[in-house]
Amino acid sequence: MFLLFCGTAAAQTPTDGLMMPQGQLCILGQYSNSKWENYWQGETKRSNLNLGNLTTQNAMLMGNYGITKNLNAMIGLPYVWTSSDVSYITGQKGLQDLSVFVKYQALEIEAAGGAFKVQATGGLSTPVTNYTPDLLPFSIGLHSQTASLRAVLNYTADFGLYVTAQAGHTWRSNTTIDHNSYIFDNKLIYSDEMPVPNVFDYSARLGFIKPRYQAEVWYDAFTGLSGDDIRYNETPQASNKMAAAQAGVFGKYFITKRFALLASVSQVLSGRNVGEALTWTAGATYFLDINKKGEEEVGKQD
Repeated sequence: MFLLFCGTAAAQTPTDGLMMPQGQLCILGQYSNSKWENYWQGETKRSNLNLGNLTTQNAMLMGNYGITKNLNAMIGLPYVWTSSDVSYITGQKGLQDLSVFVKYQALEIEAAGGAFKVQATGGLSTPVTNYTPDLLPFSIGLHSQTASLRAVLNYTADFGLYVTAQAGHTWRSNTTIDHNSYIFDNKLIYSDEMPVPNVFDYSARLGFIKPRYQAEVWYDAFTGLSGDDIRYNETPQASNKMAAAQAGVFGKYFITKRFALLASVSQVLSGRNVGEALTWTAGATYFLDINKKGEEEVGKQD
């Protein structure tokens, strides 16, 4: 869900410093393509000729609504499918996890020719289909319920330059695998319930925003707070300690006042038990004024 680029100069993602105006709804349609050949087994980088290039694609629909000027609600659901150009394993496909976020702006102070904002974001996610997490890296997810909480700091100058920093913690439930035993931390565990590590993440964004366009560069990192490493010549599993740092660029341009196109590209720079993925994303947003009609009717009565 960190790749949910729903936004304007007034609203974007759970991890940025922007807010949707009260009564306005942003609808996002987005496609993402992530591909890797090399990966990290623990902290050792290697390639797997049996997999070749692994590709994960997703198409997502998301909504972002301004309940008040200081409170936004976001909901998103992706359809994910995986494949490889040489592997004999058939990839998975299907709806993944429904995610809901609430963002609250606790403070806004005019200072130094701009505005400083403090925000908090909370979120929940749950799988909506019975996909298996037991076929990584071809699984479309970890089939774990999650809860997250994060803090966001943003400064935006009046002429459009902005900087944003955020950090958050995600709690993840255990997942159920398709067999009754597994190896965790070099020990044989007789259970079909596997622990999924909690995650700490942080990011920084530097960009420029105007009513017609937005452009930014960003750095994002996350790390599992527990877990083991992929065993030599074996497949990953949900209990692995996954970590990654990536950098990317993002741009958005409004074709009309309500319709905008957006795109991003990112590269994983370092990691642990993850692929060295290159990801690109393209999408479009459309904006609706949900409360505008009701406000006009009230005005006529007055």
